[in-house]
Amino acid sequence: MKTFFSLALLACMGTLAFSQHTTVTRPAITGIAGVGLAAQSIPADRAFYVKTIGWMATPSIEAPNGLRFYGAPKQWVEVLPATSAEEQPLRYIAFATTDAKQMRLYLAQHGVTVPAAVTRWTDGSQGFSVKDPEGNTVEFVQSGPLPAHSAPDSRAISSQMIHAGFIIHNVPVEDSFYKKILGFRPYWKGGMKDGVTDFISIQVPNGTDWIEYILNTPANPSHQELGIVDHFSLGVVDIDTVVAKLSQRGWKPSPDSHKLMGRDGKYQVNLYDPDGVRVEFMQLRPTQKPCCSPFTGPHPKPE
Repeated sequence: MKTFFSLALLACMGTLAFSQHTTVTRPAITGIAGVGLAAQSIPADRAFYVKTIGWMATPSIEAPNGLRFYGAPKQWVEVLPATSAEEQPLRYIAFATTDAKQMRLYLAQHGVTVPAAVTRWTDGSQGFSVKDPEGNTVEFVQSGPLPAHSAPDSRAISSQMIHAGFIIHNVPVEDSFYKKILGFRPYWKGGMKDGVTDFISIQVPNGTDWIEYILNTPANPSHQELGIVDHFSLGVVDIDTVVAKLSQRGWKPSPDSHKLMGRDGKYQVNLYDPDGVRVEFMQLRPTQKPCCSPFTGPHPKPE
């Protein structure tokens, strides 16, 4: 018995020494895996994401009283019961990685607080969450076996999530995490007016999906304002096709929801889920020159 514990101690010491003296390479971050939202009404969200957006509803693998919606096998929108009427709509952004365990070690080696181990979920995927420098929750997920719906849902207006945006206050501090540690790279930046930067888009290091820093927001944004800026985007080839399909499902243009040209030169249509979260349909490629700055990375392609 004494020999057994001695060997176990040596093994633990060896593991600790390895983690302290071996440089861990960052595994690939290939795209956005999903977003998590705080829902005031799960049934209302279900009706919106299934009937209007056309995504398939499944039970959440992280919370028994939540739902996940899939337009494609490996990207999701997860709605979880809100803890209060004032809770910020965006709970988390999840990134797809090729090796969750190695990612945890890599982040720990770079001074990021990580959990003691990755979590393995019922679908065979595994991952963990951390906080970025401003306290936003970020998940890293390594896919397991494909869900039962192994192909895009035929009712989905788009099955391709291409970016997610959220409020940030200090660009250099956030860059120290997303760019310096995680390897995100510039894609585009611009503003509602020339000469002002309101949006900074940076792409994942091993793909074309991106996150969008939202700047210059009110000091104490309302729940409605949070829902507008904390958003996610679904990529499409042609925005007029989106307008036609939405119209068939009862959508009507309004001052807040209509076809428009974005400052990045891409057509888009904004919808709002029952909790006020902006769901943005965006053309994958620009059709006119963007304002403010050129694109510095490749555009996503249809999947």
